[in-house]
Parts: sequence; C-alpha cells; structure tokens
Amino acid sequence: MLNRFRLPAAVLLAAALCPAQEYIDGVVERARKEFDVPGIAVAIVKDGNLVLAKGYGVRKQGEAAPVTAQSRFRIASNTKAFTTAALAMLVDEGKIHWDDPVVQHLPAFQLYDAYVTREMTIRDLLTHRSGLGLGAGDLMFFPPGDLGREEIVKRLRFIKPTTSFRSAYAYDNLLYIVAGQLIPAVTGKSWDAFVKDRIFTPLGMTNTFTEVAALTQGKDVATPHNTLSGKLEALPQEDMDTSAPAGAIITCVADLAKWMTVQLNGGTFGKTRLFSAAQSREMWSAQTILPIEELAQSSPAAFADTQPNFRAYGLGWDLRDYRGKRLVGHTGMLSGYVSRTALVPELKLGIVILTNQEVTAAHAAIANTVIDHYLGVPDADWVAVYSTRLKKQRAEGEEAVKKAAGQRNLNTKPALPLASYAGRYRDAWYGDMRIEEHAGKLSLHFTHTPDLAGDLEHWQYDTFVARWKNRTLDADAYVTFTLKPDGTIHEVRMAAVSPLTDFSYDFQDLLFRPVAIHATPK
Repeated sequence: MLNRFRLPAAVLLAAALCPAQEYIDGVVERARKEFDVPGIAVAIVKDGNLVLAKGYGVRKQGEAAPVTAQSRFRIASNTKAFTTAALAMLVDEGKIHWDDPVVQHLPAFQLYDAYVTREMTIRDLLTHRSGLGLGAGDLMFFPPGDLGREEIVKRLRFIKPTTSFRSAYAYDNLLYIVAGQLIPAVTGKSWDAFVKDRIFTPLGMTNTFTEVAALTQGKDVATPHNTLSGKLEALPQEDMDTSAPAGAIITCVADLAKWMTVQLNGGTFGKTRLFSAAQSREMWSAQTILPIEELAQSSPAAFADTQPNFRAYGLGWDLRDYRGKRLVGHTGMLSGYVSRTALVPELKLGIVILTNQEVTAAHAAIANTVIDHYLGVPDADWVAVYSTRLKKQRAEGEEAVKKAAGQRNLNTKPALPLASYAGRYRDAWYGDMRIEEHAGKLSLHFTHTPDLAGDLEHWQYDTFVARWKNRTLDADAYVTFTLKPDGTIHEVRMAAVSPLTDFSYDFQDLLFRPVAIHATPK
C-alpha cells in the first residue's frame, strides 16, 4: 500500500499501530494552548503505513479556517534533507562524488582562505564543519533582502572563519545554498526544478513547493505568527526563495508522510526508488561529531532519562540516540514557522510536526510524547517539562538584558555631534548600511534588508542601540563606533542585545567602515 496513500484531513488507518487518537489529540491541544500556537499539523507513519495525518487549531489567529493535513507550512531547515537527497541521486548516477572538490563543479567558488577553497568537498558543504561561525552570513538573506543566490555565493569569500577547517561544528545555511547551486552546474536544471521533477512528482507530493507564491496564492495556507512583539501576532509571508536549498520548502504533513516513508525504506516508495540504500546509509552516517549537552543539569529532571550517549550531524540530518534507540531527525525555524521531523528507524516510525508559531517547545513535546508511547515507557508529561524549560530560558534571557542595563553608565554622551555619525558604511560581505540624522535623532538602514531599519538610541559612550521598527524581529542590537586619533569614525561593530536573539542575526560578524556617501552601492 506504500504507493496508494490516501490522505483526507484526518486519517486513522491502523489503530493497532497508533496510540489512541484521543491521546494524541489531547497532547497536541495541550501543547497548542500552553505554547500559544494557533495551528499545528501532525503526521505519523509506522511500518510503512500512514497512521495519522491531521490538523489542529486554526490557520490564522482570530479566524475560523482550520488547519488540515493539506495546510501549507514552511518547513525551514527540514529542507536540507531534500537538498542532500537530490545530491545523493547525482552520486548514484556517477555525476558527482561526495568527496569531489567544490571547485571542480563550481570553479568560481571561493572562501576567505585559499587552502579551504581548494580542499572543501561537497561533503563539507553539508556537515557544518567549514570553519565559518554559527549562522555566518545569514544576514545576506534573513530577514529577506535583495541579494540573489549567485551574489550570496560570491560574497562568501569575504567572511572570515572563526575556527580552522574541519575542526569544529557550527551550524550554517550559506553552504547549503552553495550545495543547491551544484545542481544547475551539473545538470543544467535549477535546484527548484530538480527537486520538483525528481522528488516531489515521483512521490506524488502535489502540495509541495519551493517558491513563496505557494503561500501568497494558496487557499489552505497556515499564516505565520510569533509573540516577539509582546503579543501573538500574524506575520507577513516572506520571500525566502534565494535561500531555498537551505530552508524554504513549503509543504503539508500529508506530503511529508510520503517523504518520511522514503527515508525509513532506504530510498524507496512503493515501486519507486529515489536513491540507493547505500546513499541512504551515507546520509544517516555520522560526519561531524557534536558535543553532548548535560541536559539534566540545566533542565527539568525528566531530561535525565533521555540524555543522549552520542550526537552527530550526517548529511542533512541530526543523529543521536533517545532511550537507547537511534533517532534521525531535524528541526526548522523561519519567521512564524517551526517544524520537526523525527525518525526512529528501529521502530520504522516517523513523526512530522508543523506549527505556525515561532516556538520550538510545542513540536518537541509532541514528538517526545509520541515516541515514548510507541516505546511503551511511562508518560513524562513533556508539555509541562518543556513549558518549565521555556520559562527558565526566557527568564534567563530577560535577566541578562536587565544586568547589562544595570551596568550602563547614564552619565555619558557621544564623543561627536550626532550629525557626525551619519553616513554610508560598508561591510565586506554584507554590503552597505546608512545612518541618517534628522532633527537631532539617528536612524539606521541596512540597504539590502528592508526590515533592518530602525532608530538609534544612545546607550553609553559611543554605543547606541538599534531599535528595529519591525518589533516582531526581537533582534535589537548594540551599535558601537570607534574613532581614529583625529576624531573621525574608524569602524562600526554590532552585537545582539539579548542572548535569546536568533543566531541568524549574525551582527557580531559585521565590520562596517565609512565610505563616501555617494560611493557605488555594494
């Protein structure tokens, strides 16, 4: 029956394989209410059967339209497994090899270090061990801006590494964009067209897309939300098409049930084979070893029972153990959307959870609960556990911001008249920002990123705080000027105000220097 999936809004095909539907419904609804999530969709596959595909809650806060198994969500970094699967197909065909140098297929590819440029392989693009810092360069596409994929890849050469090559794990997105560019270089077909023709269509994933039009023009679409402005708020649909190979697929749980079945079956779906069993094993093999966090020391006691013995990153997949079973999965987050895929190969079990609120605790609680139920272990009340953890994290973040404010010296003023800070500034990889002065107030504008525009409030000495006008970003940043001996501005550095700011706001990697106000924009 693997090639005969039938997916209405809610399906219960094999009661013997599924925890009581009332139990699942109850856990999802508890998580939805506890974490203030308007809508959630869940799919479960077990032993090659679709067990459950169902929506909960509403597509948009304050409206009645329900989430269904066909409701479209962004899956963010869960996209990465699709990109690696696409490359695995090309490996099967002998068109590329995992350990080919990237420059063999993309001669213009260049990183900051010439040695790394020469030595970086396709495998290195996918395993977060390049030497780049956490989220390095993400500001080129998040929040959405006007730089295309080719231009983003070109600017990689200006980003300085933070560690030596292959020595440390640091999650990045930019190199997955590079990985996506390999596909047109090798096949002549865009990444978008390739994944549609070679993955979506063969699997019958008819409700899966790579372009934002699927959200702006679709009917059954989950609206993104977050609470970062201080209240639950619907967000606009963002155009993330330039970063699609790293994290912009749009789909539904009904289609993702088919994708999970392919993964659990080693590359096959019914009579269709996408990639070989050998490539399935390769993608699920540890490539980069990750440190093990002592969960029980900083979180509720329930985490002690699920403390992993190993953690690693494969090719587009997170790898770890959970209660003695291998767990293969990934999470994803973009503005207003959070998702999780969790596969337990030994149980032939797959769970996918899509949400339209920017909080990870809901999907984590649901996934753990479902896995525990199939393992037959006592209920740990994961909703309560993750609620406690989330409140602790938020409190610690607020305390850090308050502590910094308490150390602020209020009896200082800028070294220069405010008008002297106005001008155009340039960072080698991002490009330009403008600082303007009007009526005794400063404002800052990132030229490629419309959302990164806001007022500069004096903090202390020659440090200001950028308060973005879009308050759903929750990414206010310190902006610090240093002066030359003659009193003119030498450079500008930035850093996030809150430790809870998403790592994709990699302000700390920017180094702006003044350029002529009429200089050619970069």
